[in-house]
Amino acid sequence: MTDSLGVCFMVRAIQVALVLLLAPINSVLAQTIAPAQAFGARAQISGISMSPSGDRIAYLAATGARGTVLQVVDLAGDAKPRAILAASGNPETFANCEWVSDTRLICRNIETFLKEGRPERTSTFFAINADGSNLKRVSIKQGQGADYFTRFGGALIDLLPGDDGAVLVGRVYVPEQQIGSLISKSEAGYGVDRIDTSTLQTRRVIKPLPSAGEFISDGRGTVRIMGTLRSDGVGYAVTNTKYSFRLPGKTDWIPLSEYDWLTERGFNPYAVDPIENAAYGFDRIDGRQALVKVALDGSGARATVFSRPDVDVDGLVLLGRQRRVVGASFATEKRQVGYFDPSLVRLSNGLHKALPNAGMIEFPAANSDESKLIVWAGSDTDPGRYYRLDRKSGTMGELFVDRPQLAGYKLAVVKPISYRASDGTMIPGYLTVPVGSSGKNLPAIVMPHGGPSTRDEWGFDWLAQFYVNRGFAVLQPNYRGSAGYGDKWFHNKGFKAWNVAIGDVTDAGRWLIKEGIADPAKLAVLGWSYGGYAALQSGVVAPDLFKAIVAIAPVTDLDRLKTDAKDDWNFRAVTQFVGSGPHIEAGSPAQNAKSFRAPVLLFHGDYDANVRIGHSRLMVDKLKSAGKIVQLREFPELAHNLDDSAARATMLSDSEAFLRKVMGM
Repeated sequence: MTDSLGVCFMVRAIQVALVLLLAPINSVLAQTIAPAQAFGARAQISGISMSPSGDRIAYLAATGARGTVLQVVDLAGDAKPRAILAASGNPETFANCEWVSDTRLICRNIETFLKEGRPERTSTFFAINADGSNLKRVSIKQGQGADYFTRFGGALIDLLPGDDGAVLVGRVYVPEQQIGSLISKSEAGYGVDRIDTSTLQTRRVIKPLPSAGEFISDGRGTVRIMGTLRSDGVGYAVTNTKYSFRLPGKTDWIPLSEYDWLTERGFNPYAVDPIENAAYGFDRIDGRQALVKVALDGSGARATVFSRPDVDVDGLVLLGRQRRVVGASFATEKRQVGYFDPSLVRLSNGLHKALPNAGMIEFPAANSDESKLIVWAGSDTDPGRYYRLDRKSGTMGELFVDRPQLAGYKLAVVKPISYRASDGTMIPGYLTVPVGSSGKNLPAIVMPHGGPSTRDEWGFDWLAQFYVNRGFAVLQPNYRGSAGYGDKWFHNKGFKAWNVAIGDVTDAGRWLIKEGIADPAKLAVLGWSYGGYAALQSGVVAPDLFKAIVAIAPVTDLDRLKTDAKDDWNFRAVTQFVGSGPHIEAGSPAQNAKSFRAPVLLFHGDYDANVRIGHSRLMVDKLKSAGKIVQLREFPELAHNLDDSAARATMLSDSEAFLRKVMGM
């Protein structure tokens, strides 16, 4: 592809037309919105995609408290968003949409519900024309005679760039026997079909295999890699996936690698480059994750593409409809991208000059020849905005502001810091203090992230920024057990060695006091998911340090965490990750309720399938029995992320009121 954006053009700062081409959805004067509503509002734009010609875009727009609308914009026409389909968010919502031609889209729908008291999620693929017509279900519809029920509606394997309106879809086949009939369907397993999304005419590409769990194509219509799982004999999956590949033009599967997704060992393929005839993926090198490519010619030739001596390389950057491999990303103090394509290096550098306040730039969508791109730019003080870039004409215009409700708010700068833990280890983290404050003697919050196998990064964080706006300093520690810092940092420190992770969290609070940032009488800890667990467990090991504890969807009992997974396919992985032994009782906040001295506030959705609401209810029972102060706010029909603007606003306002009351503010 010709690089039409030359260096000279980039020096001219791309002549960015900072004129809104499209009015932001639900645009209102932000200063009229209360802080809890403004910060708790869901991002307005998600799942943006571009048609093959680049003349149309589609995106998912947040509407109401939890609804989603599929919007289509004809950029070659009147450039007005048109809603073609809506989901209420209760129980269904749209996950993502992609263009299969210039006039048709394929989308994935997620539905959450309770089955025998257990939260369940199902997915379904459907296709629809850009004008809202010819809506058709693409996922297989199971009959009443099915041997079992599958919640998985399939996976989009390939957009088939040169094949107008057709796609490759991975689909699960379940044997069926029609009652009172000799007609039966015996196919079983996961396979790949080519489907015309307009007529639903289907052709088998890979026959269903009971052990298959993943397929990777080359972006040009050929499936090159298959991942298979095996059971432990009692219905639970073991923690390793075996990958096989096909030689060009062949149908036999040849062993490629074996990846253990619990220990993250082995080559884990993510994409295929058809020109290089190689698979790109990740593997551990010298204790850190690196981007690696392996030849798919049978030679087994292997090369390290991108690695770092200090952090994991954890992101593969793909561009366009063919998912072309163009770079790798990693996070030190800030997220960075190393591009392999010289034209994208020049483009990225030029965009950073043209948008000096954008600390991060991404390319979430492109047309077929990559001459037109969707650009996303954001930073710690800018939640993000979308642009449309025409590389041939050299023009770029702003499309959307991601969070228009915050337009009237001045966001605080996020500062990377490090502090010394009690054993001398330096712990990285991010400190945010209120705009205009001295940064001293403030009410403060230690906010451990979830996971634990994730990490906090520099950038906009609606949860942290809310409390900072309300006058609190917020420290987000990447405690040992966080991902991104190599094996030694992560290994076993989530639950099996919980004391290390929780020690780093409590040491974060002590550092805030030592540095004079936090008023010792106004120090709190607040977290979500594993972060909620860390907040509660901090109340066990350091009962006098934090004066208030807020936990959102927290794990409270390690034995219960394993028991809850008993009916799930990954039960074996969960039990191995949590482990067994004395740490189960010692590391369970609910089993140590008598140690608490600080008041506790809990929030939890009763459709949470990640951490079931029974954890919070158990915590309440145990704390009340021990005579402690505790409150629980339950959100009906909401899952783990509480993806509801009204619920989030309530959570923010209630937690702020709780903190102020406990701290006497």
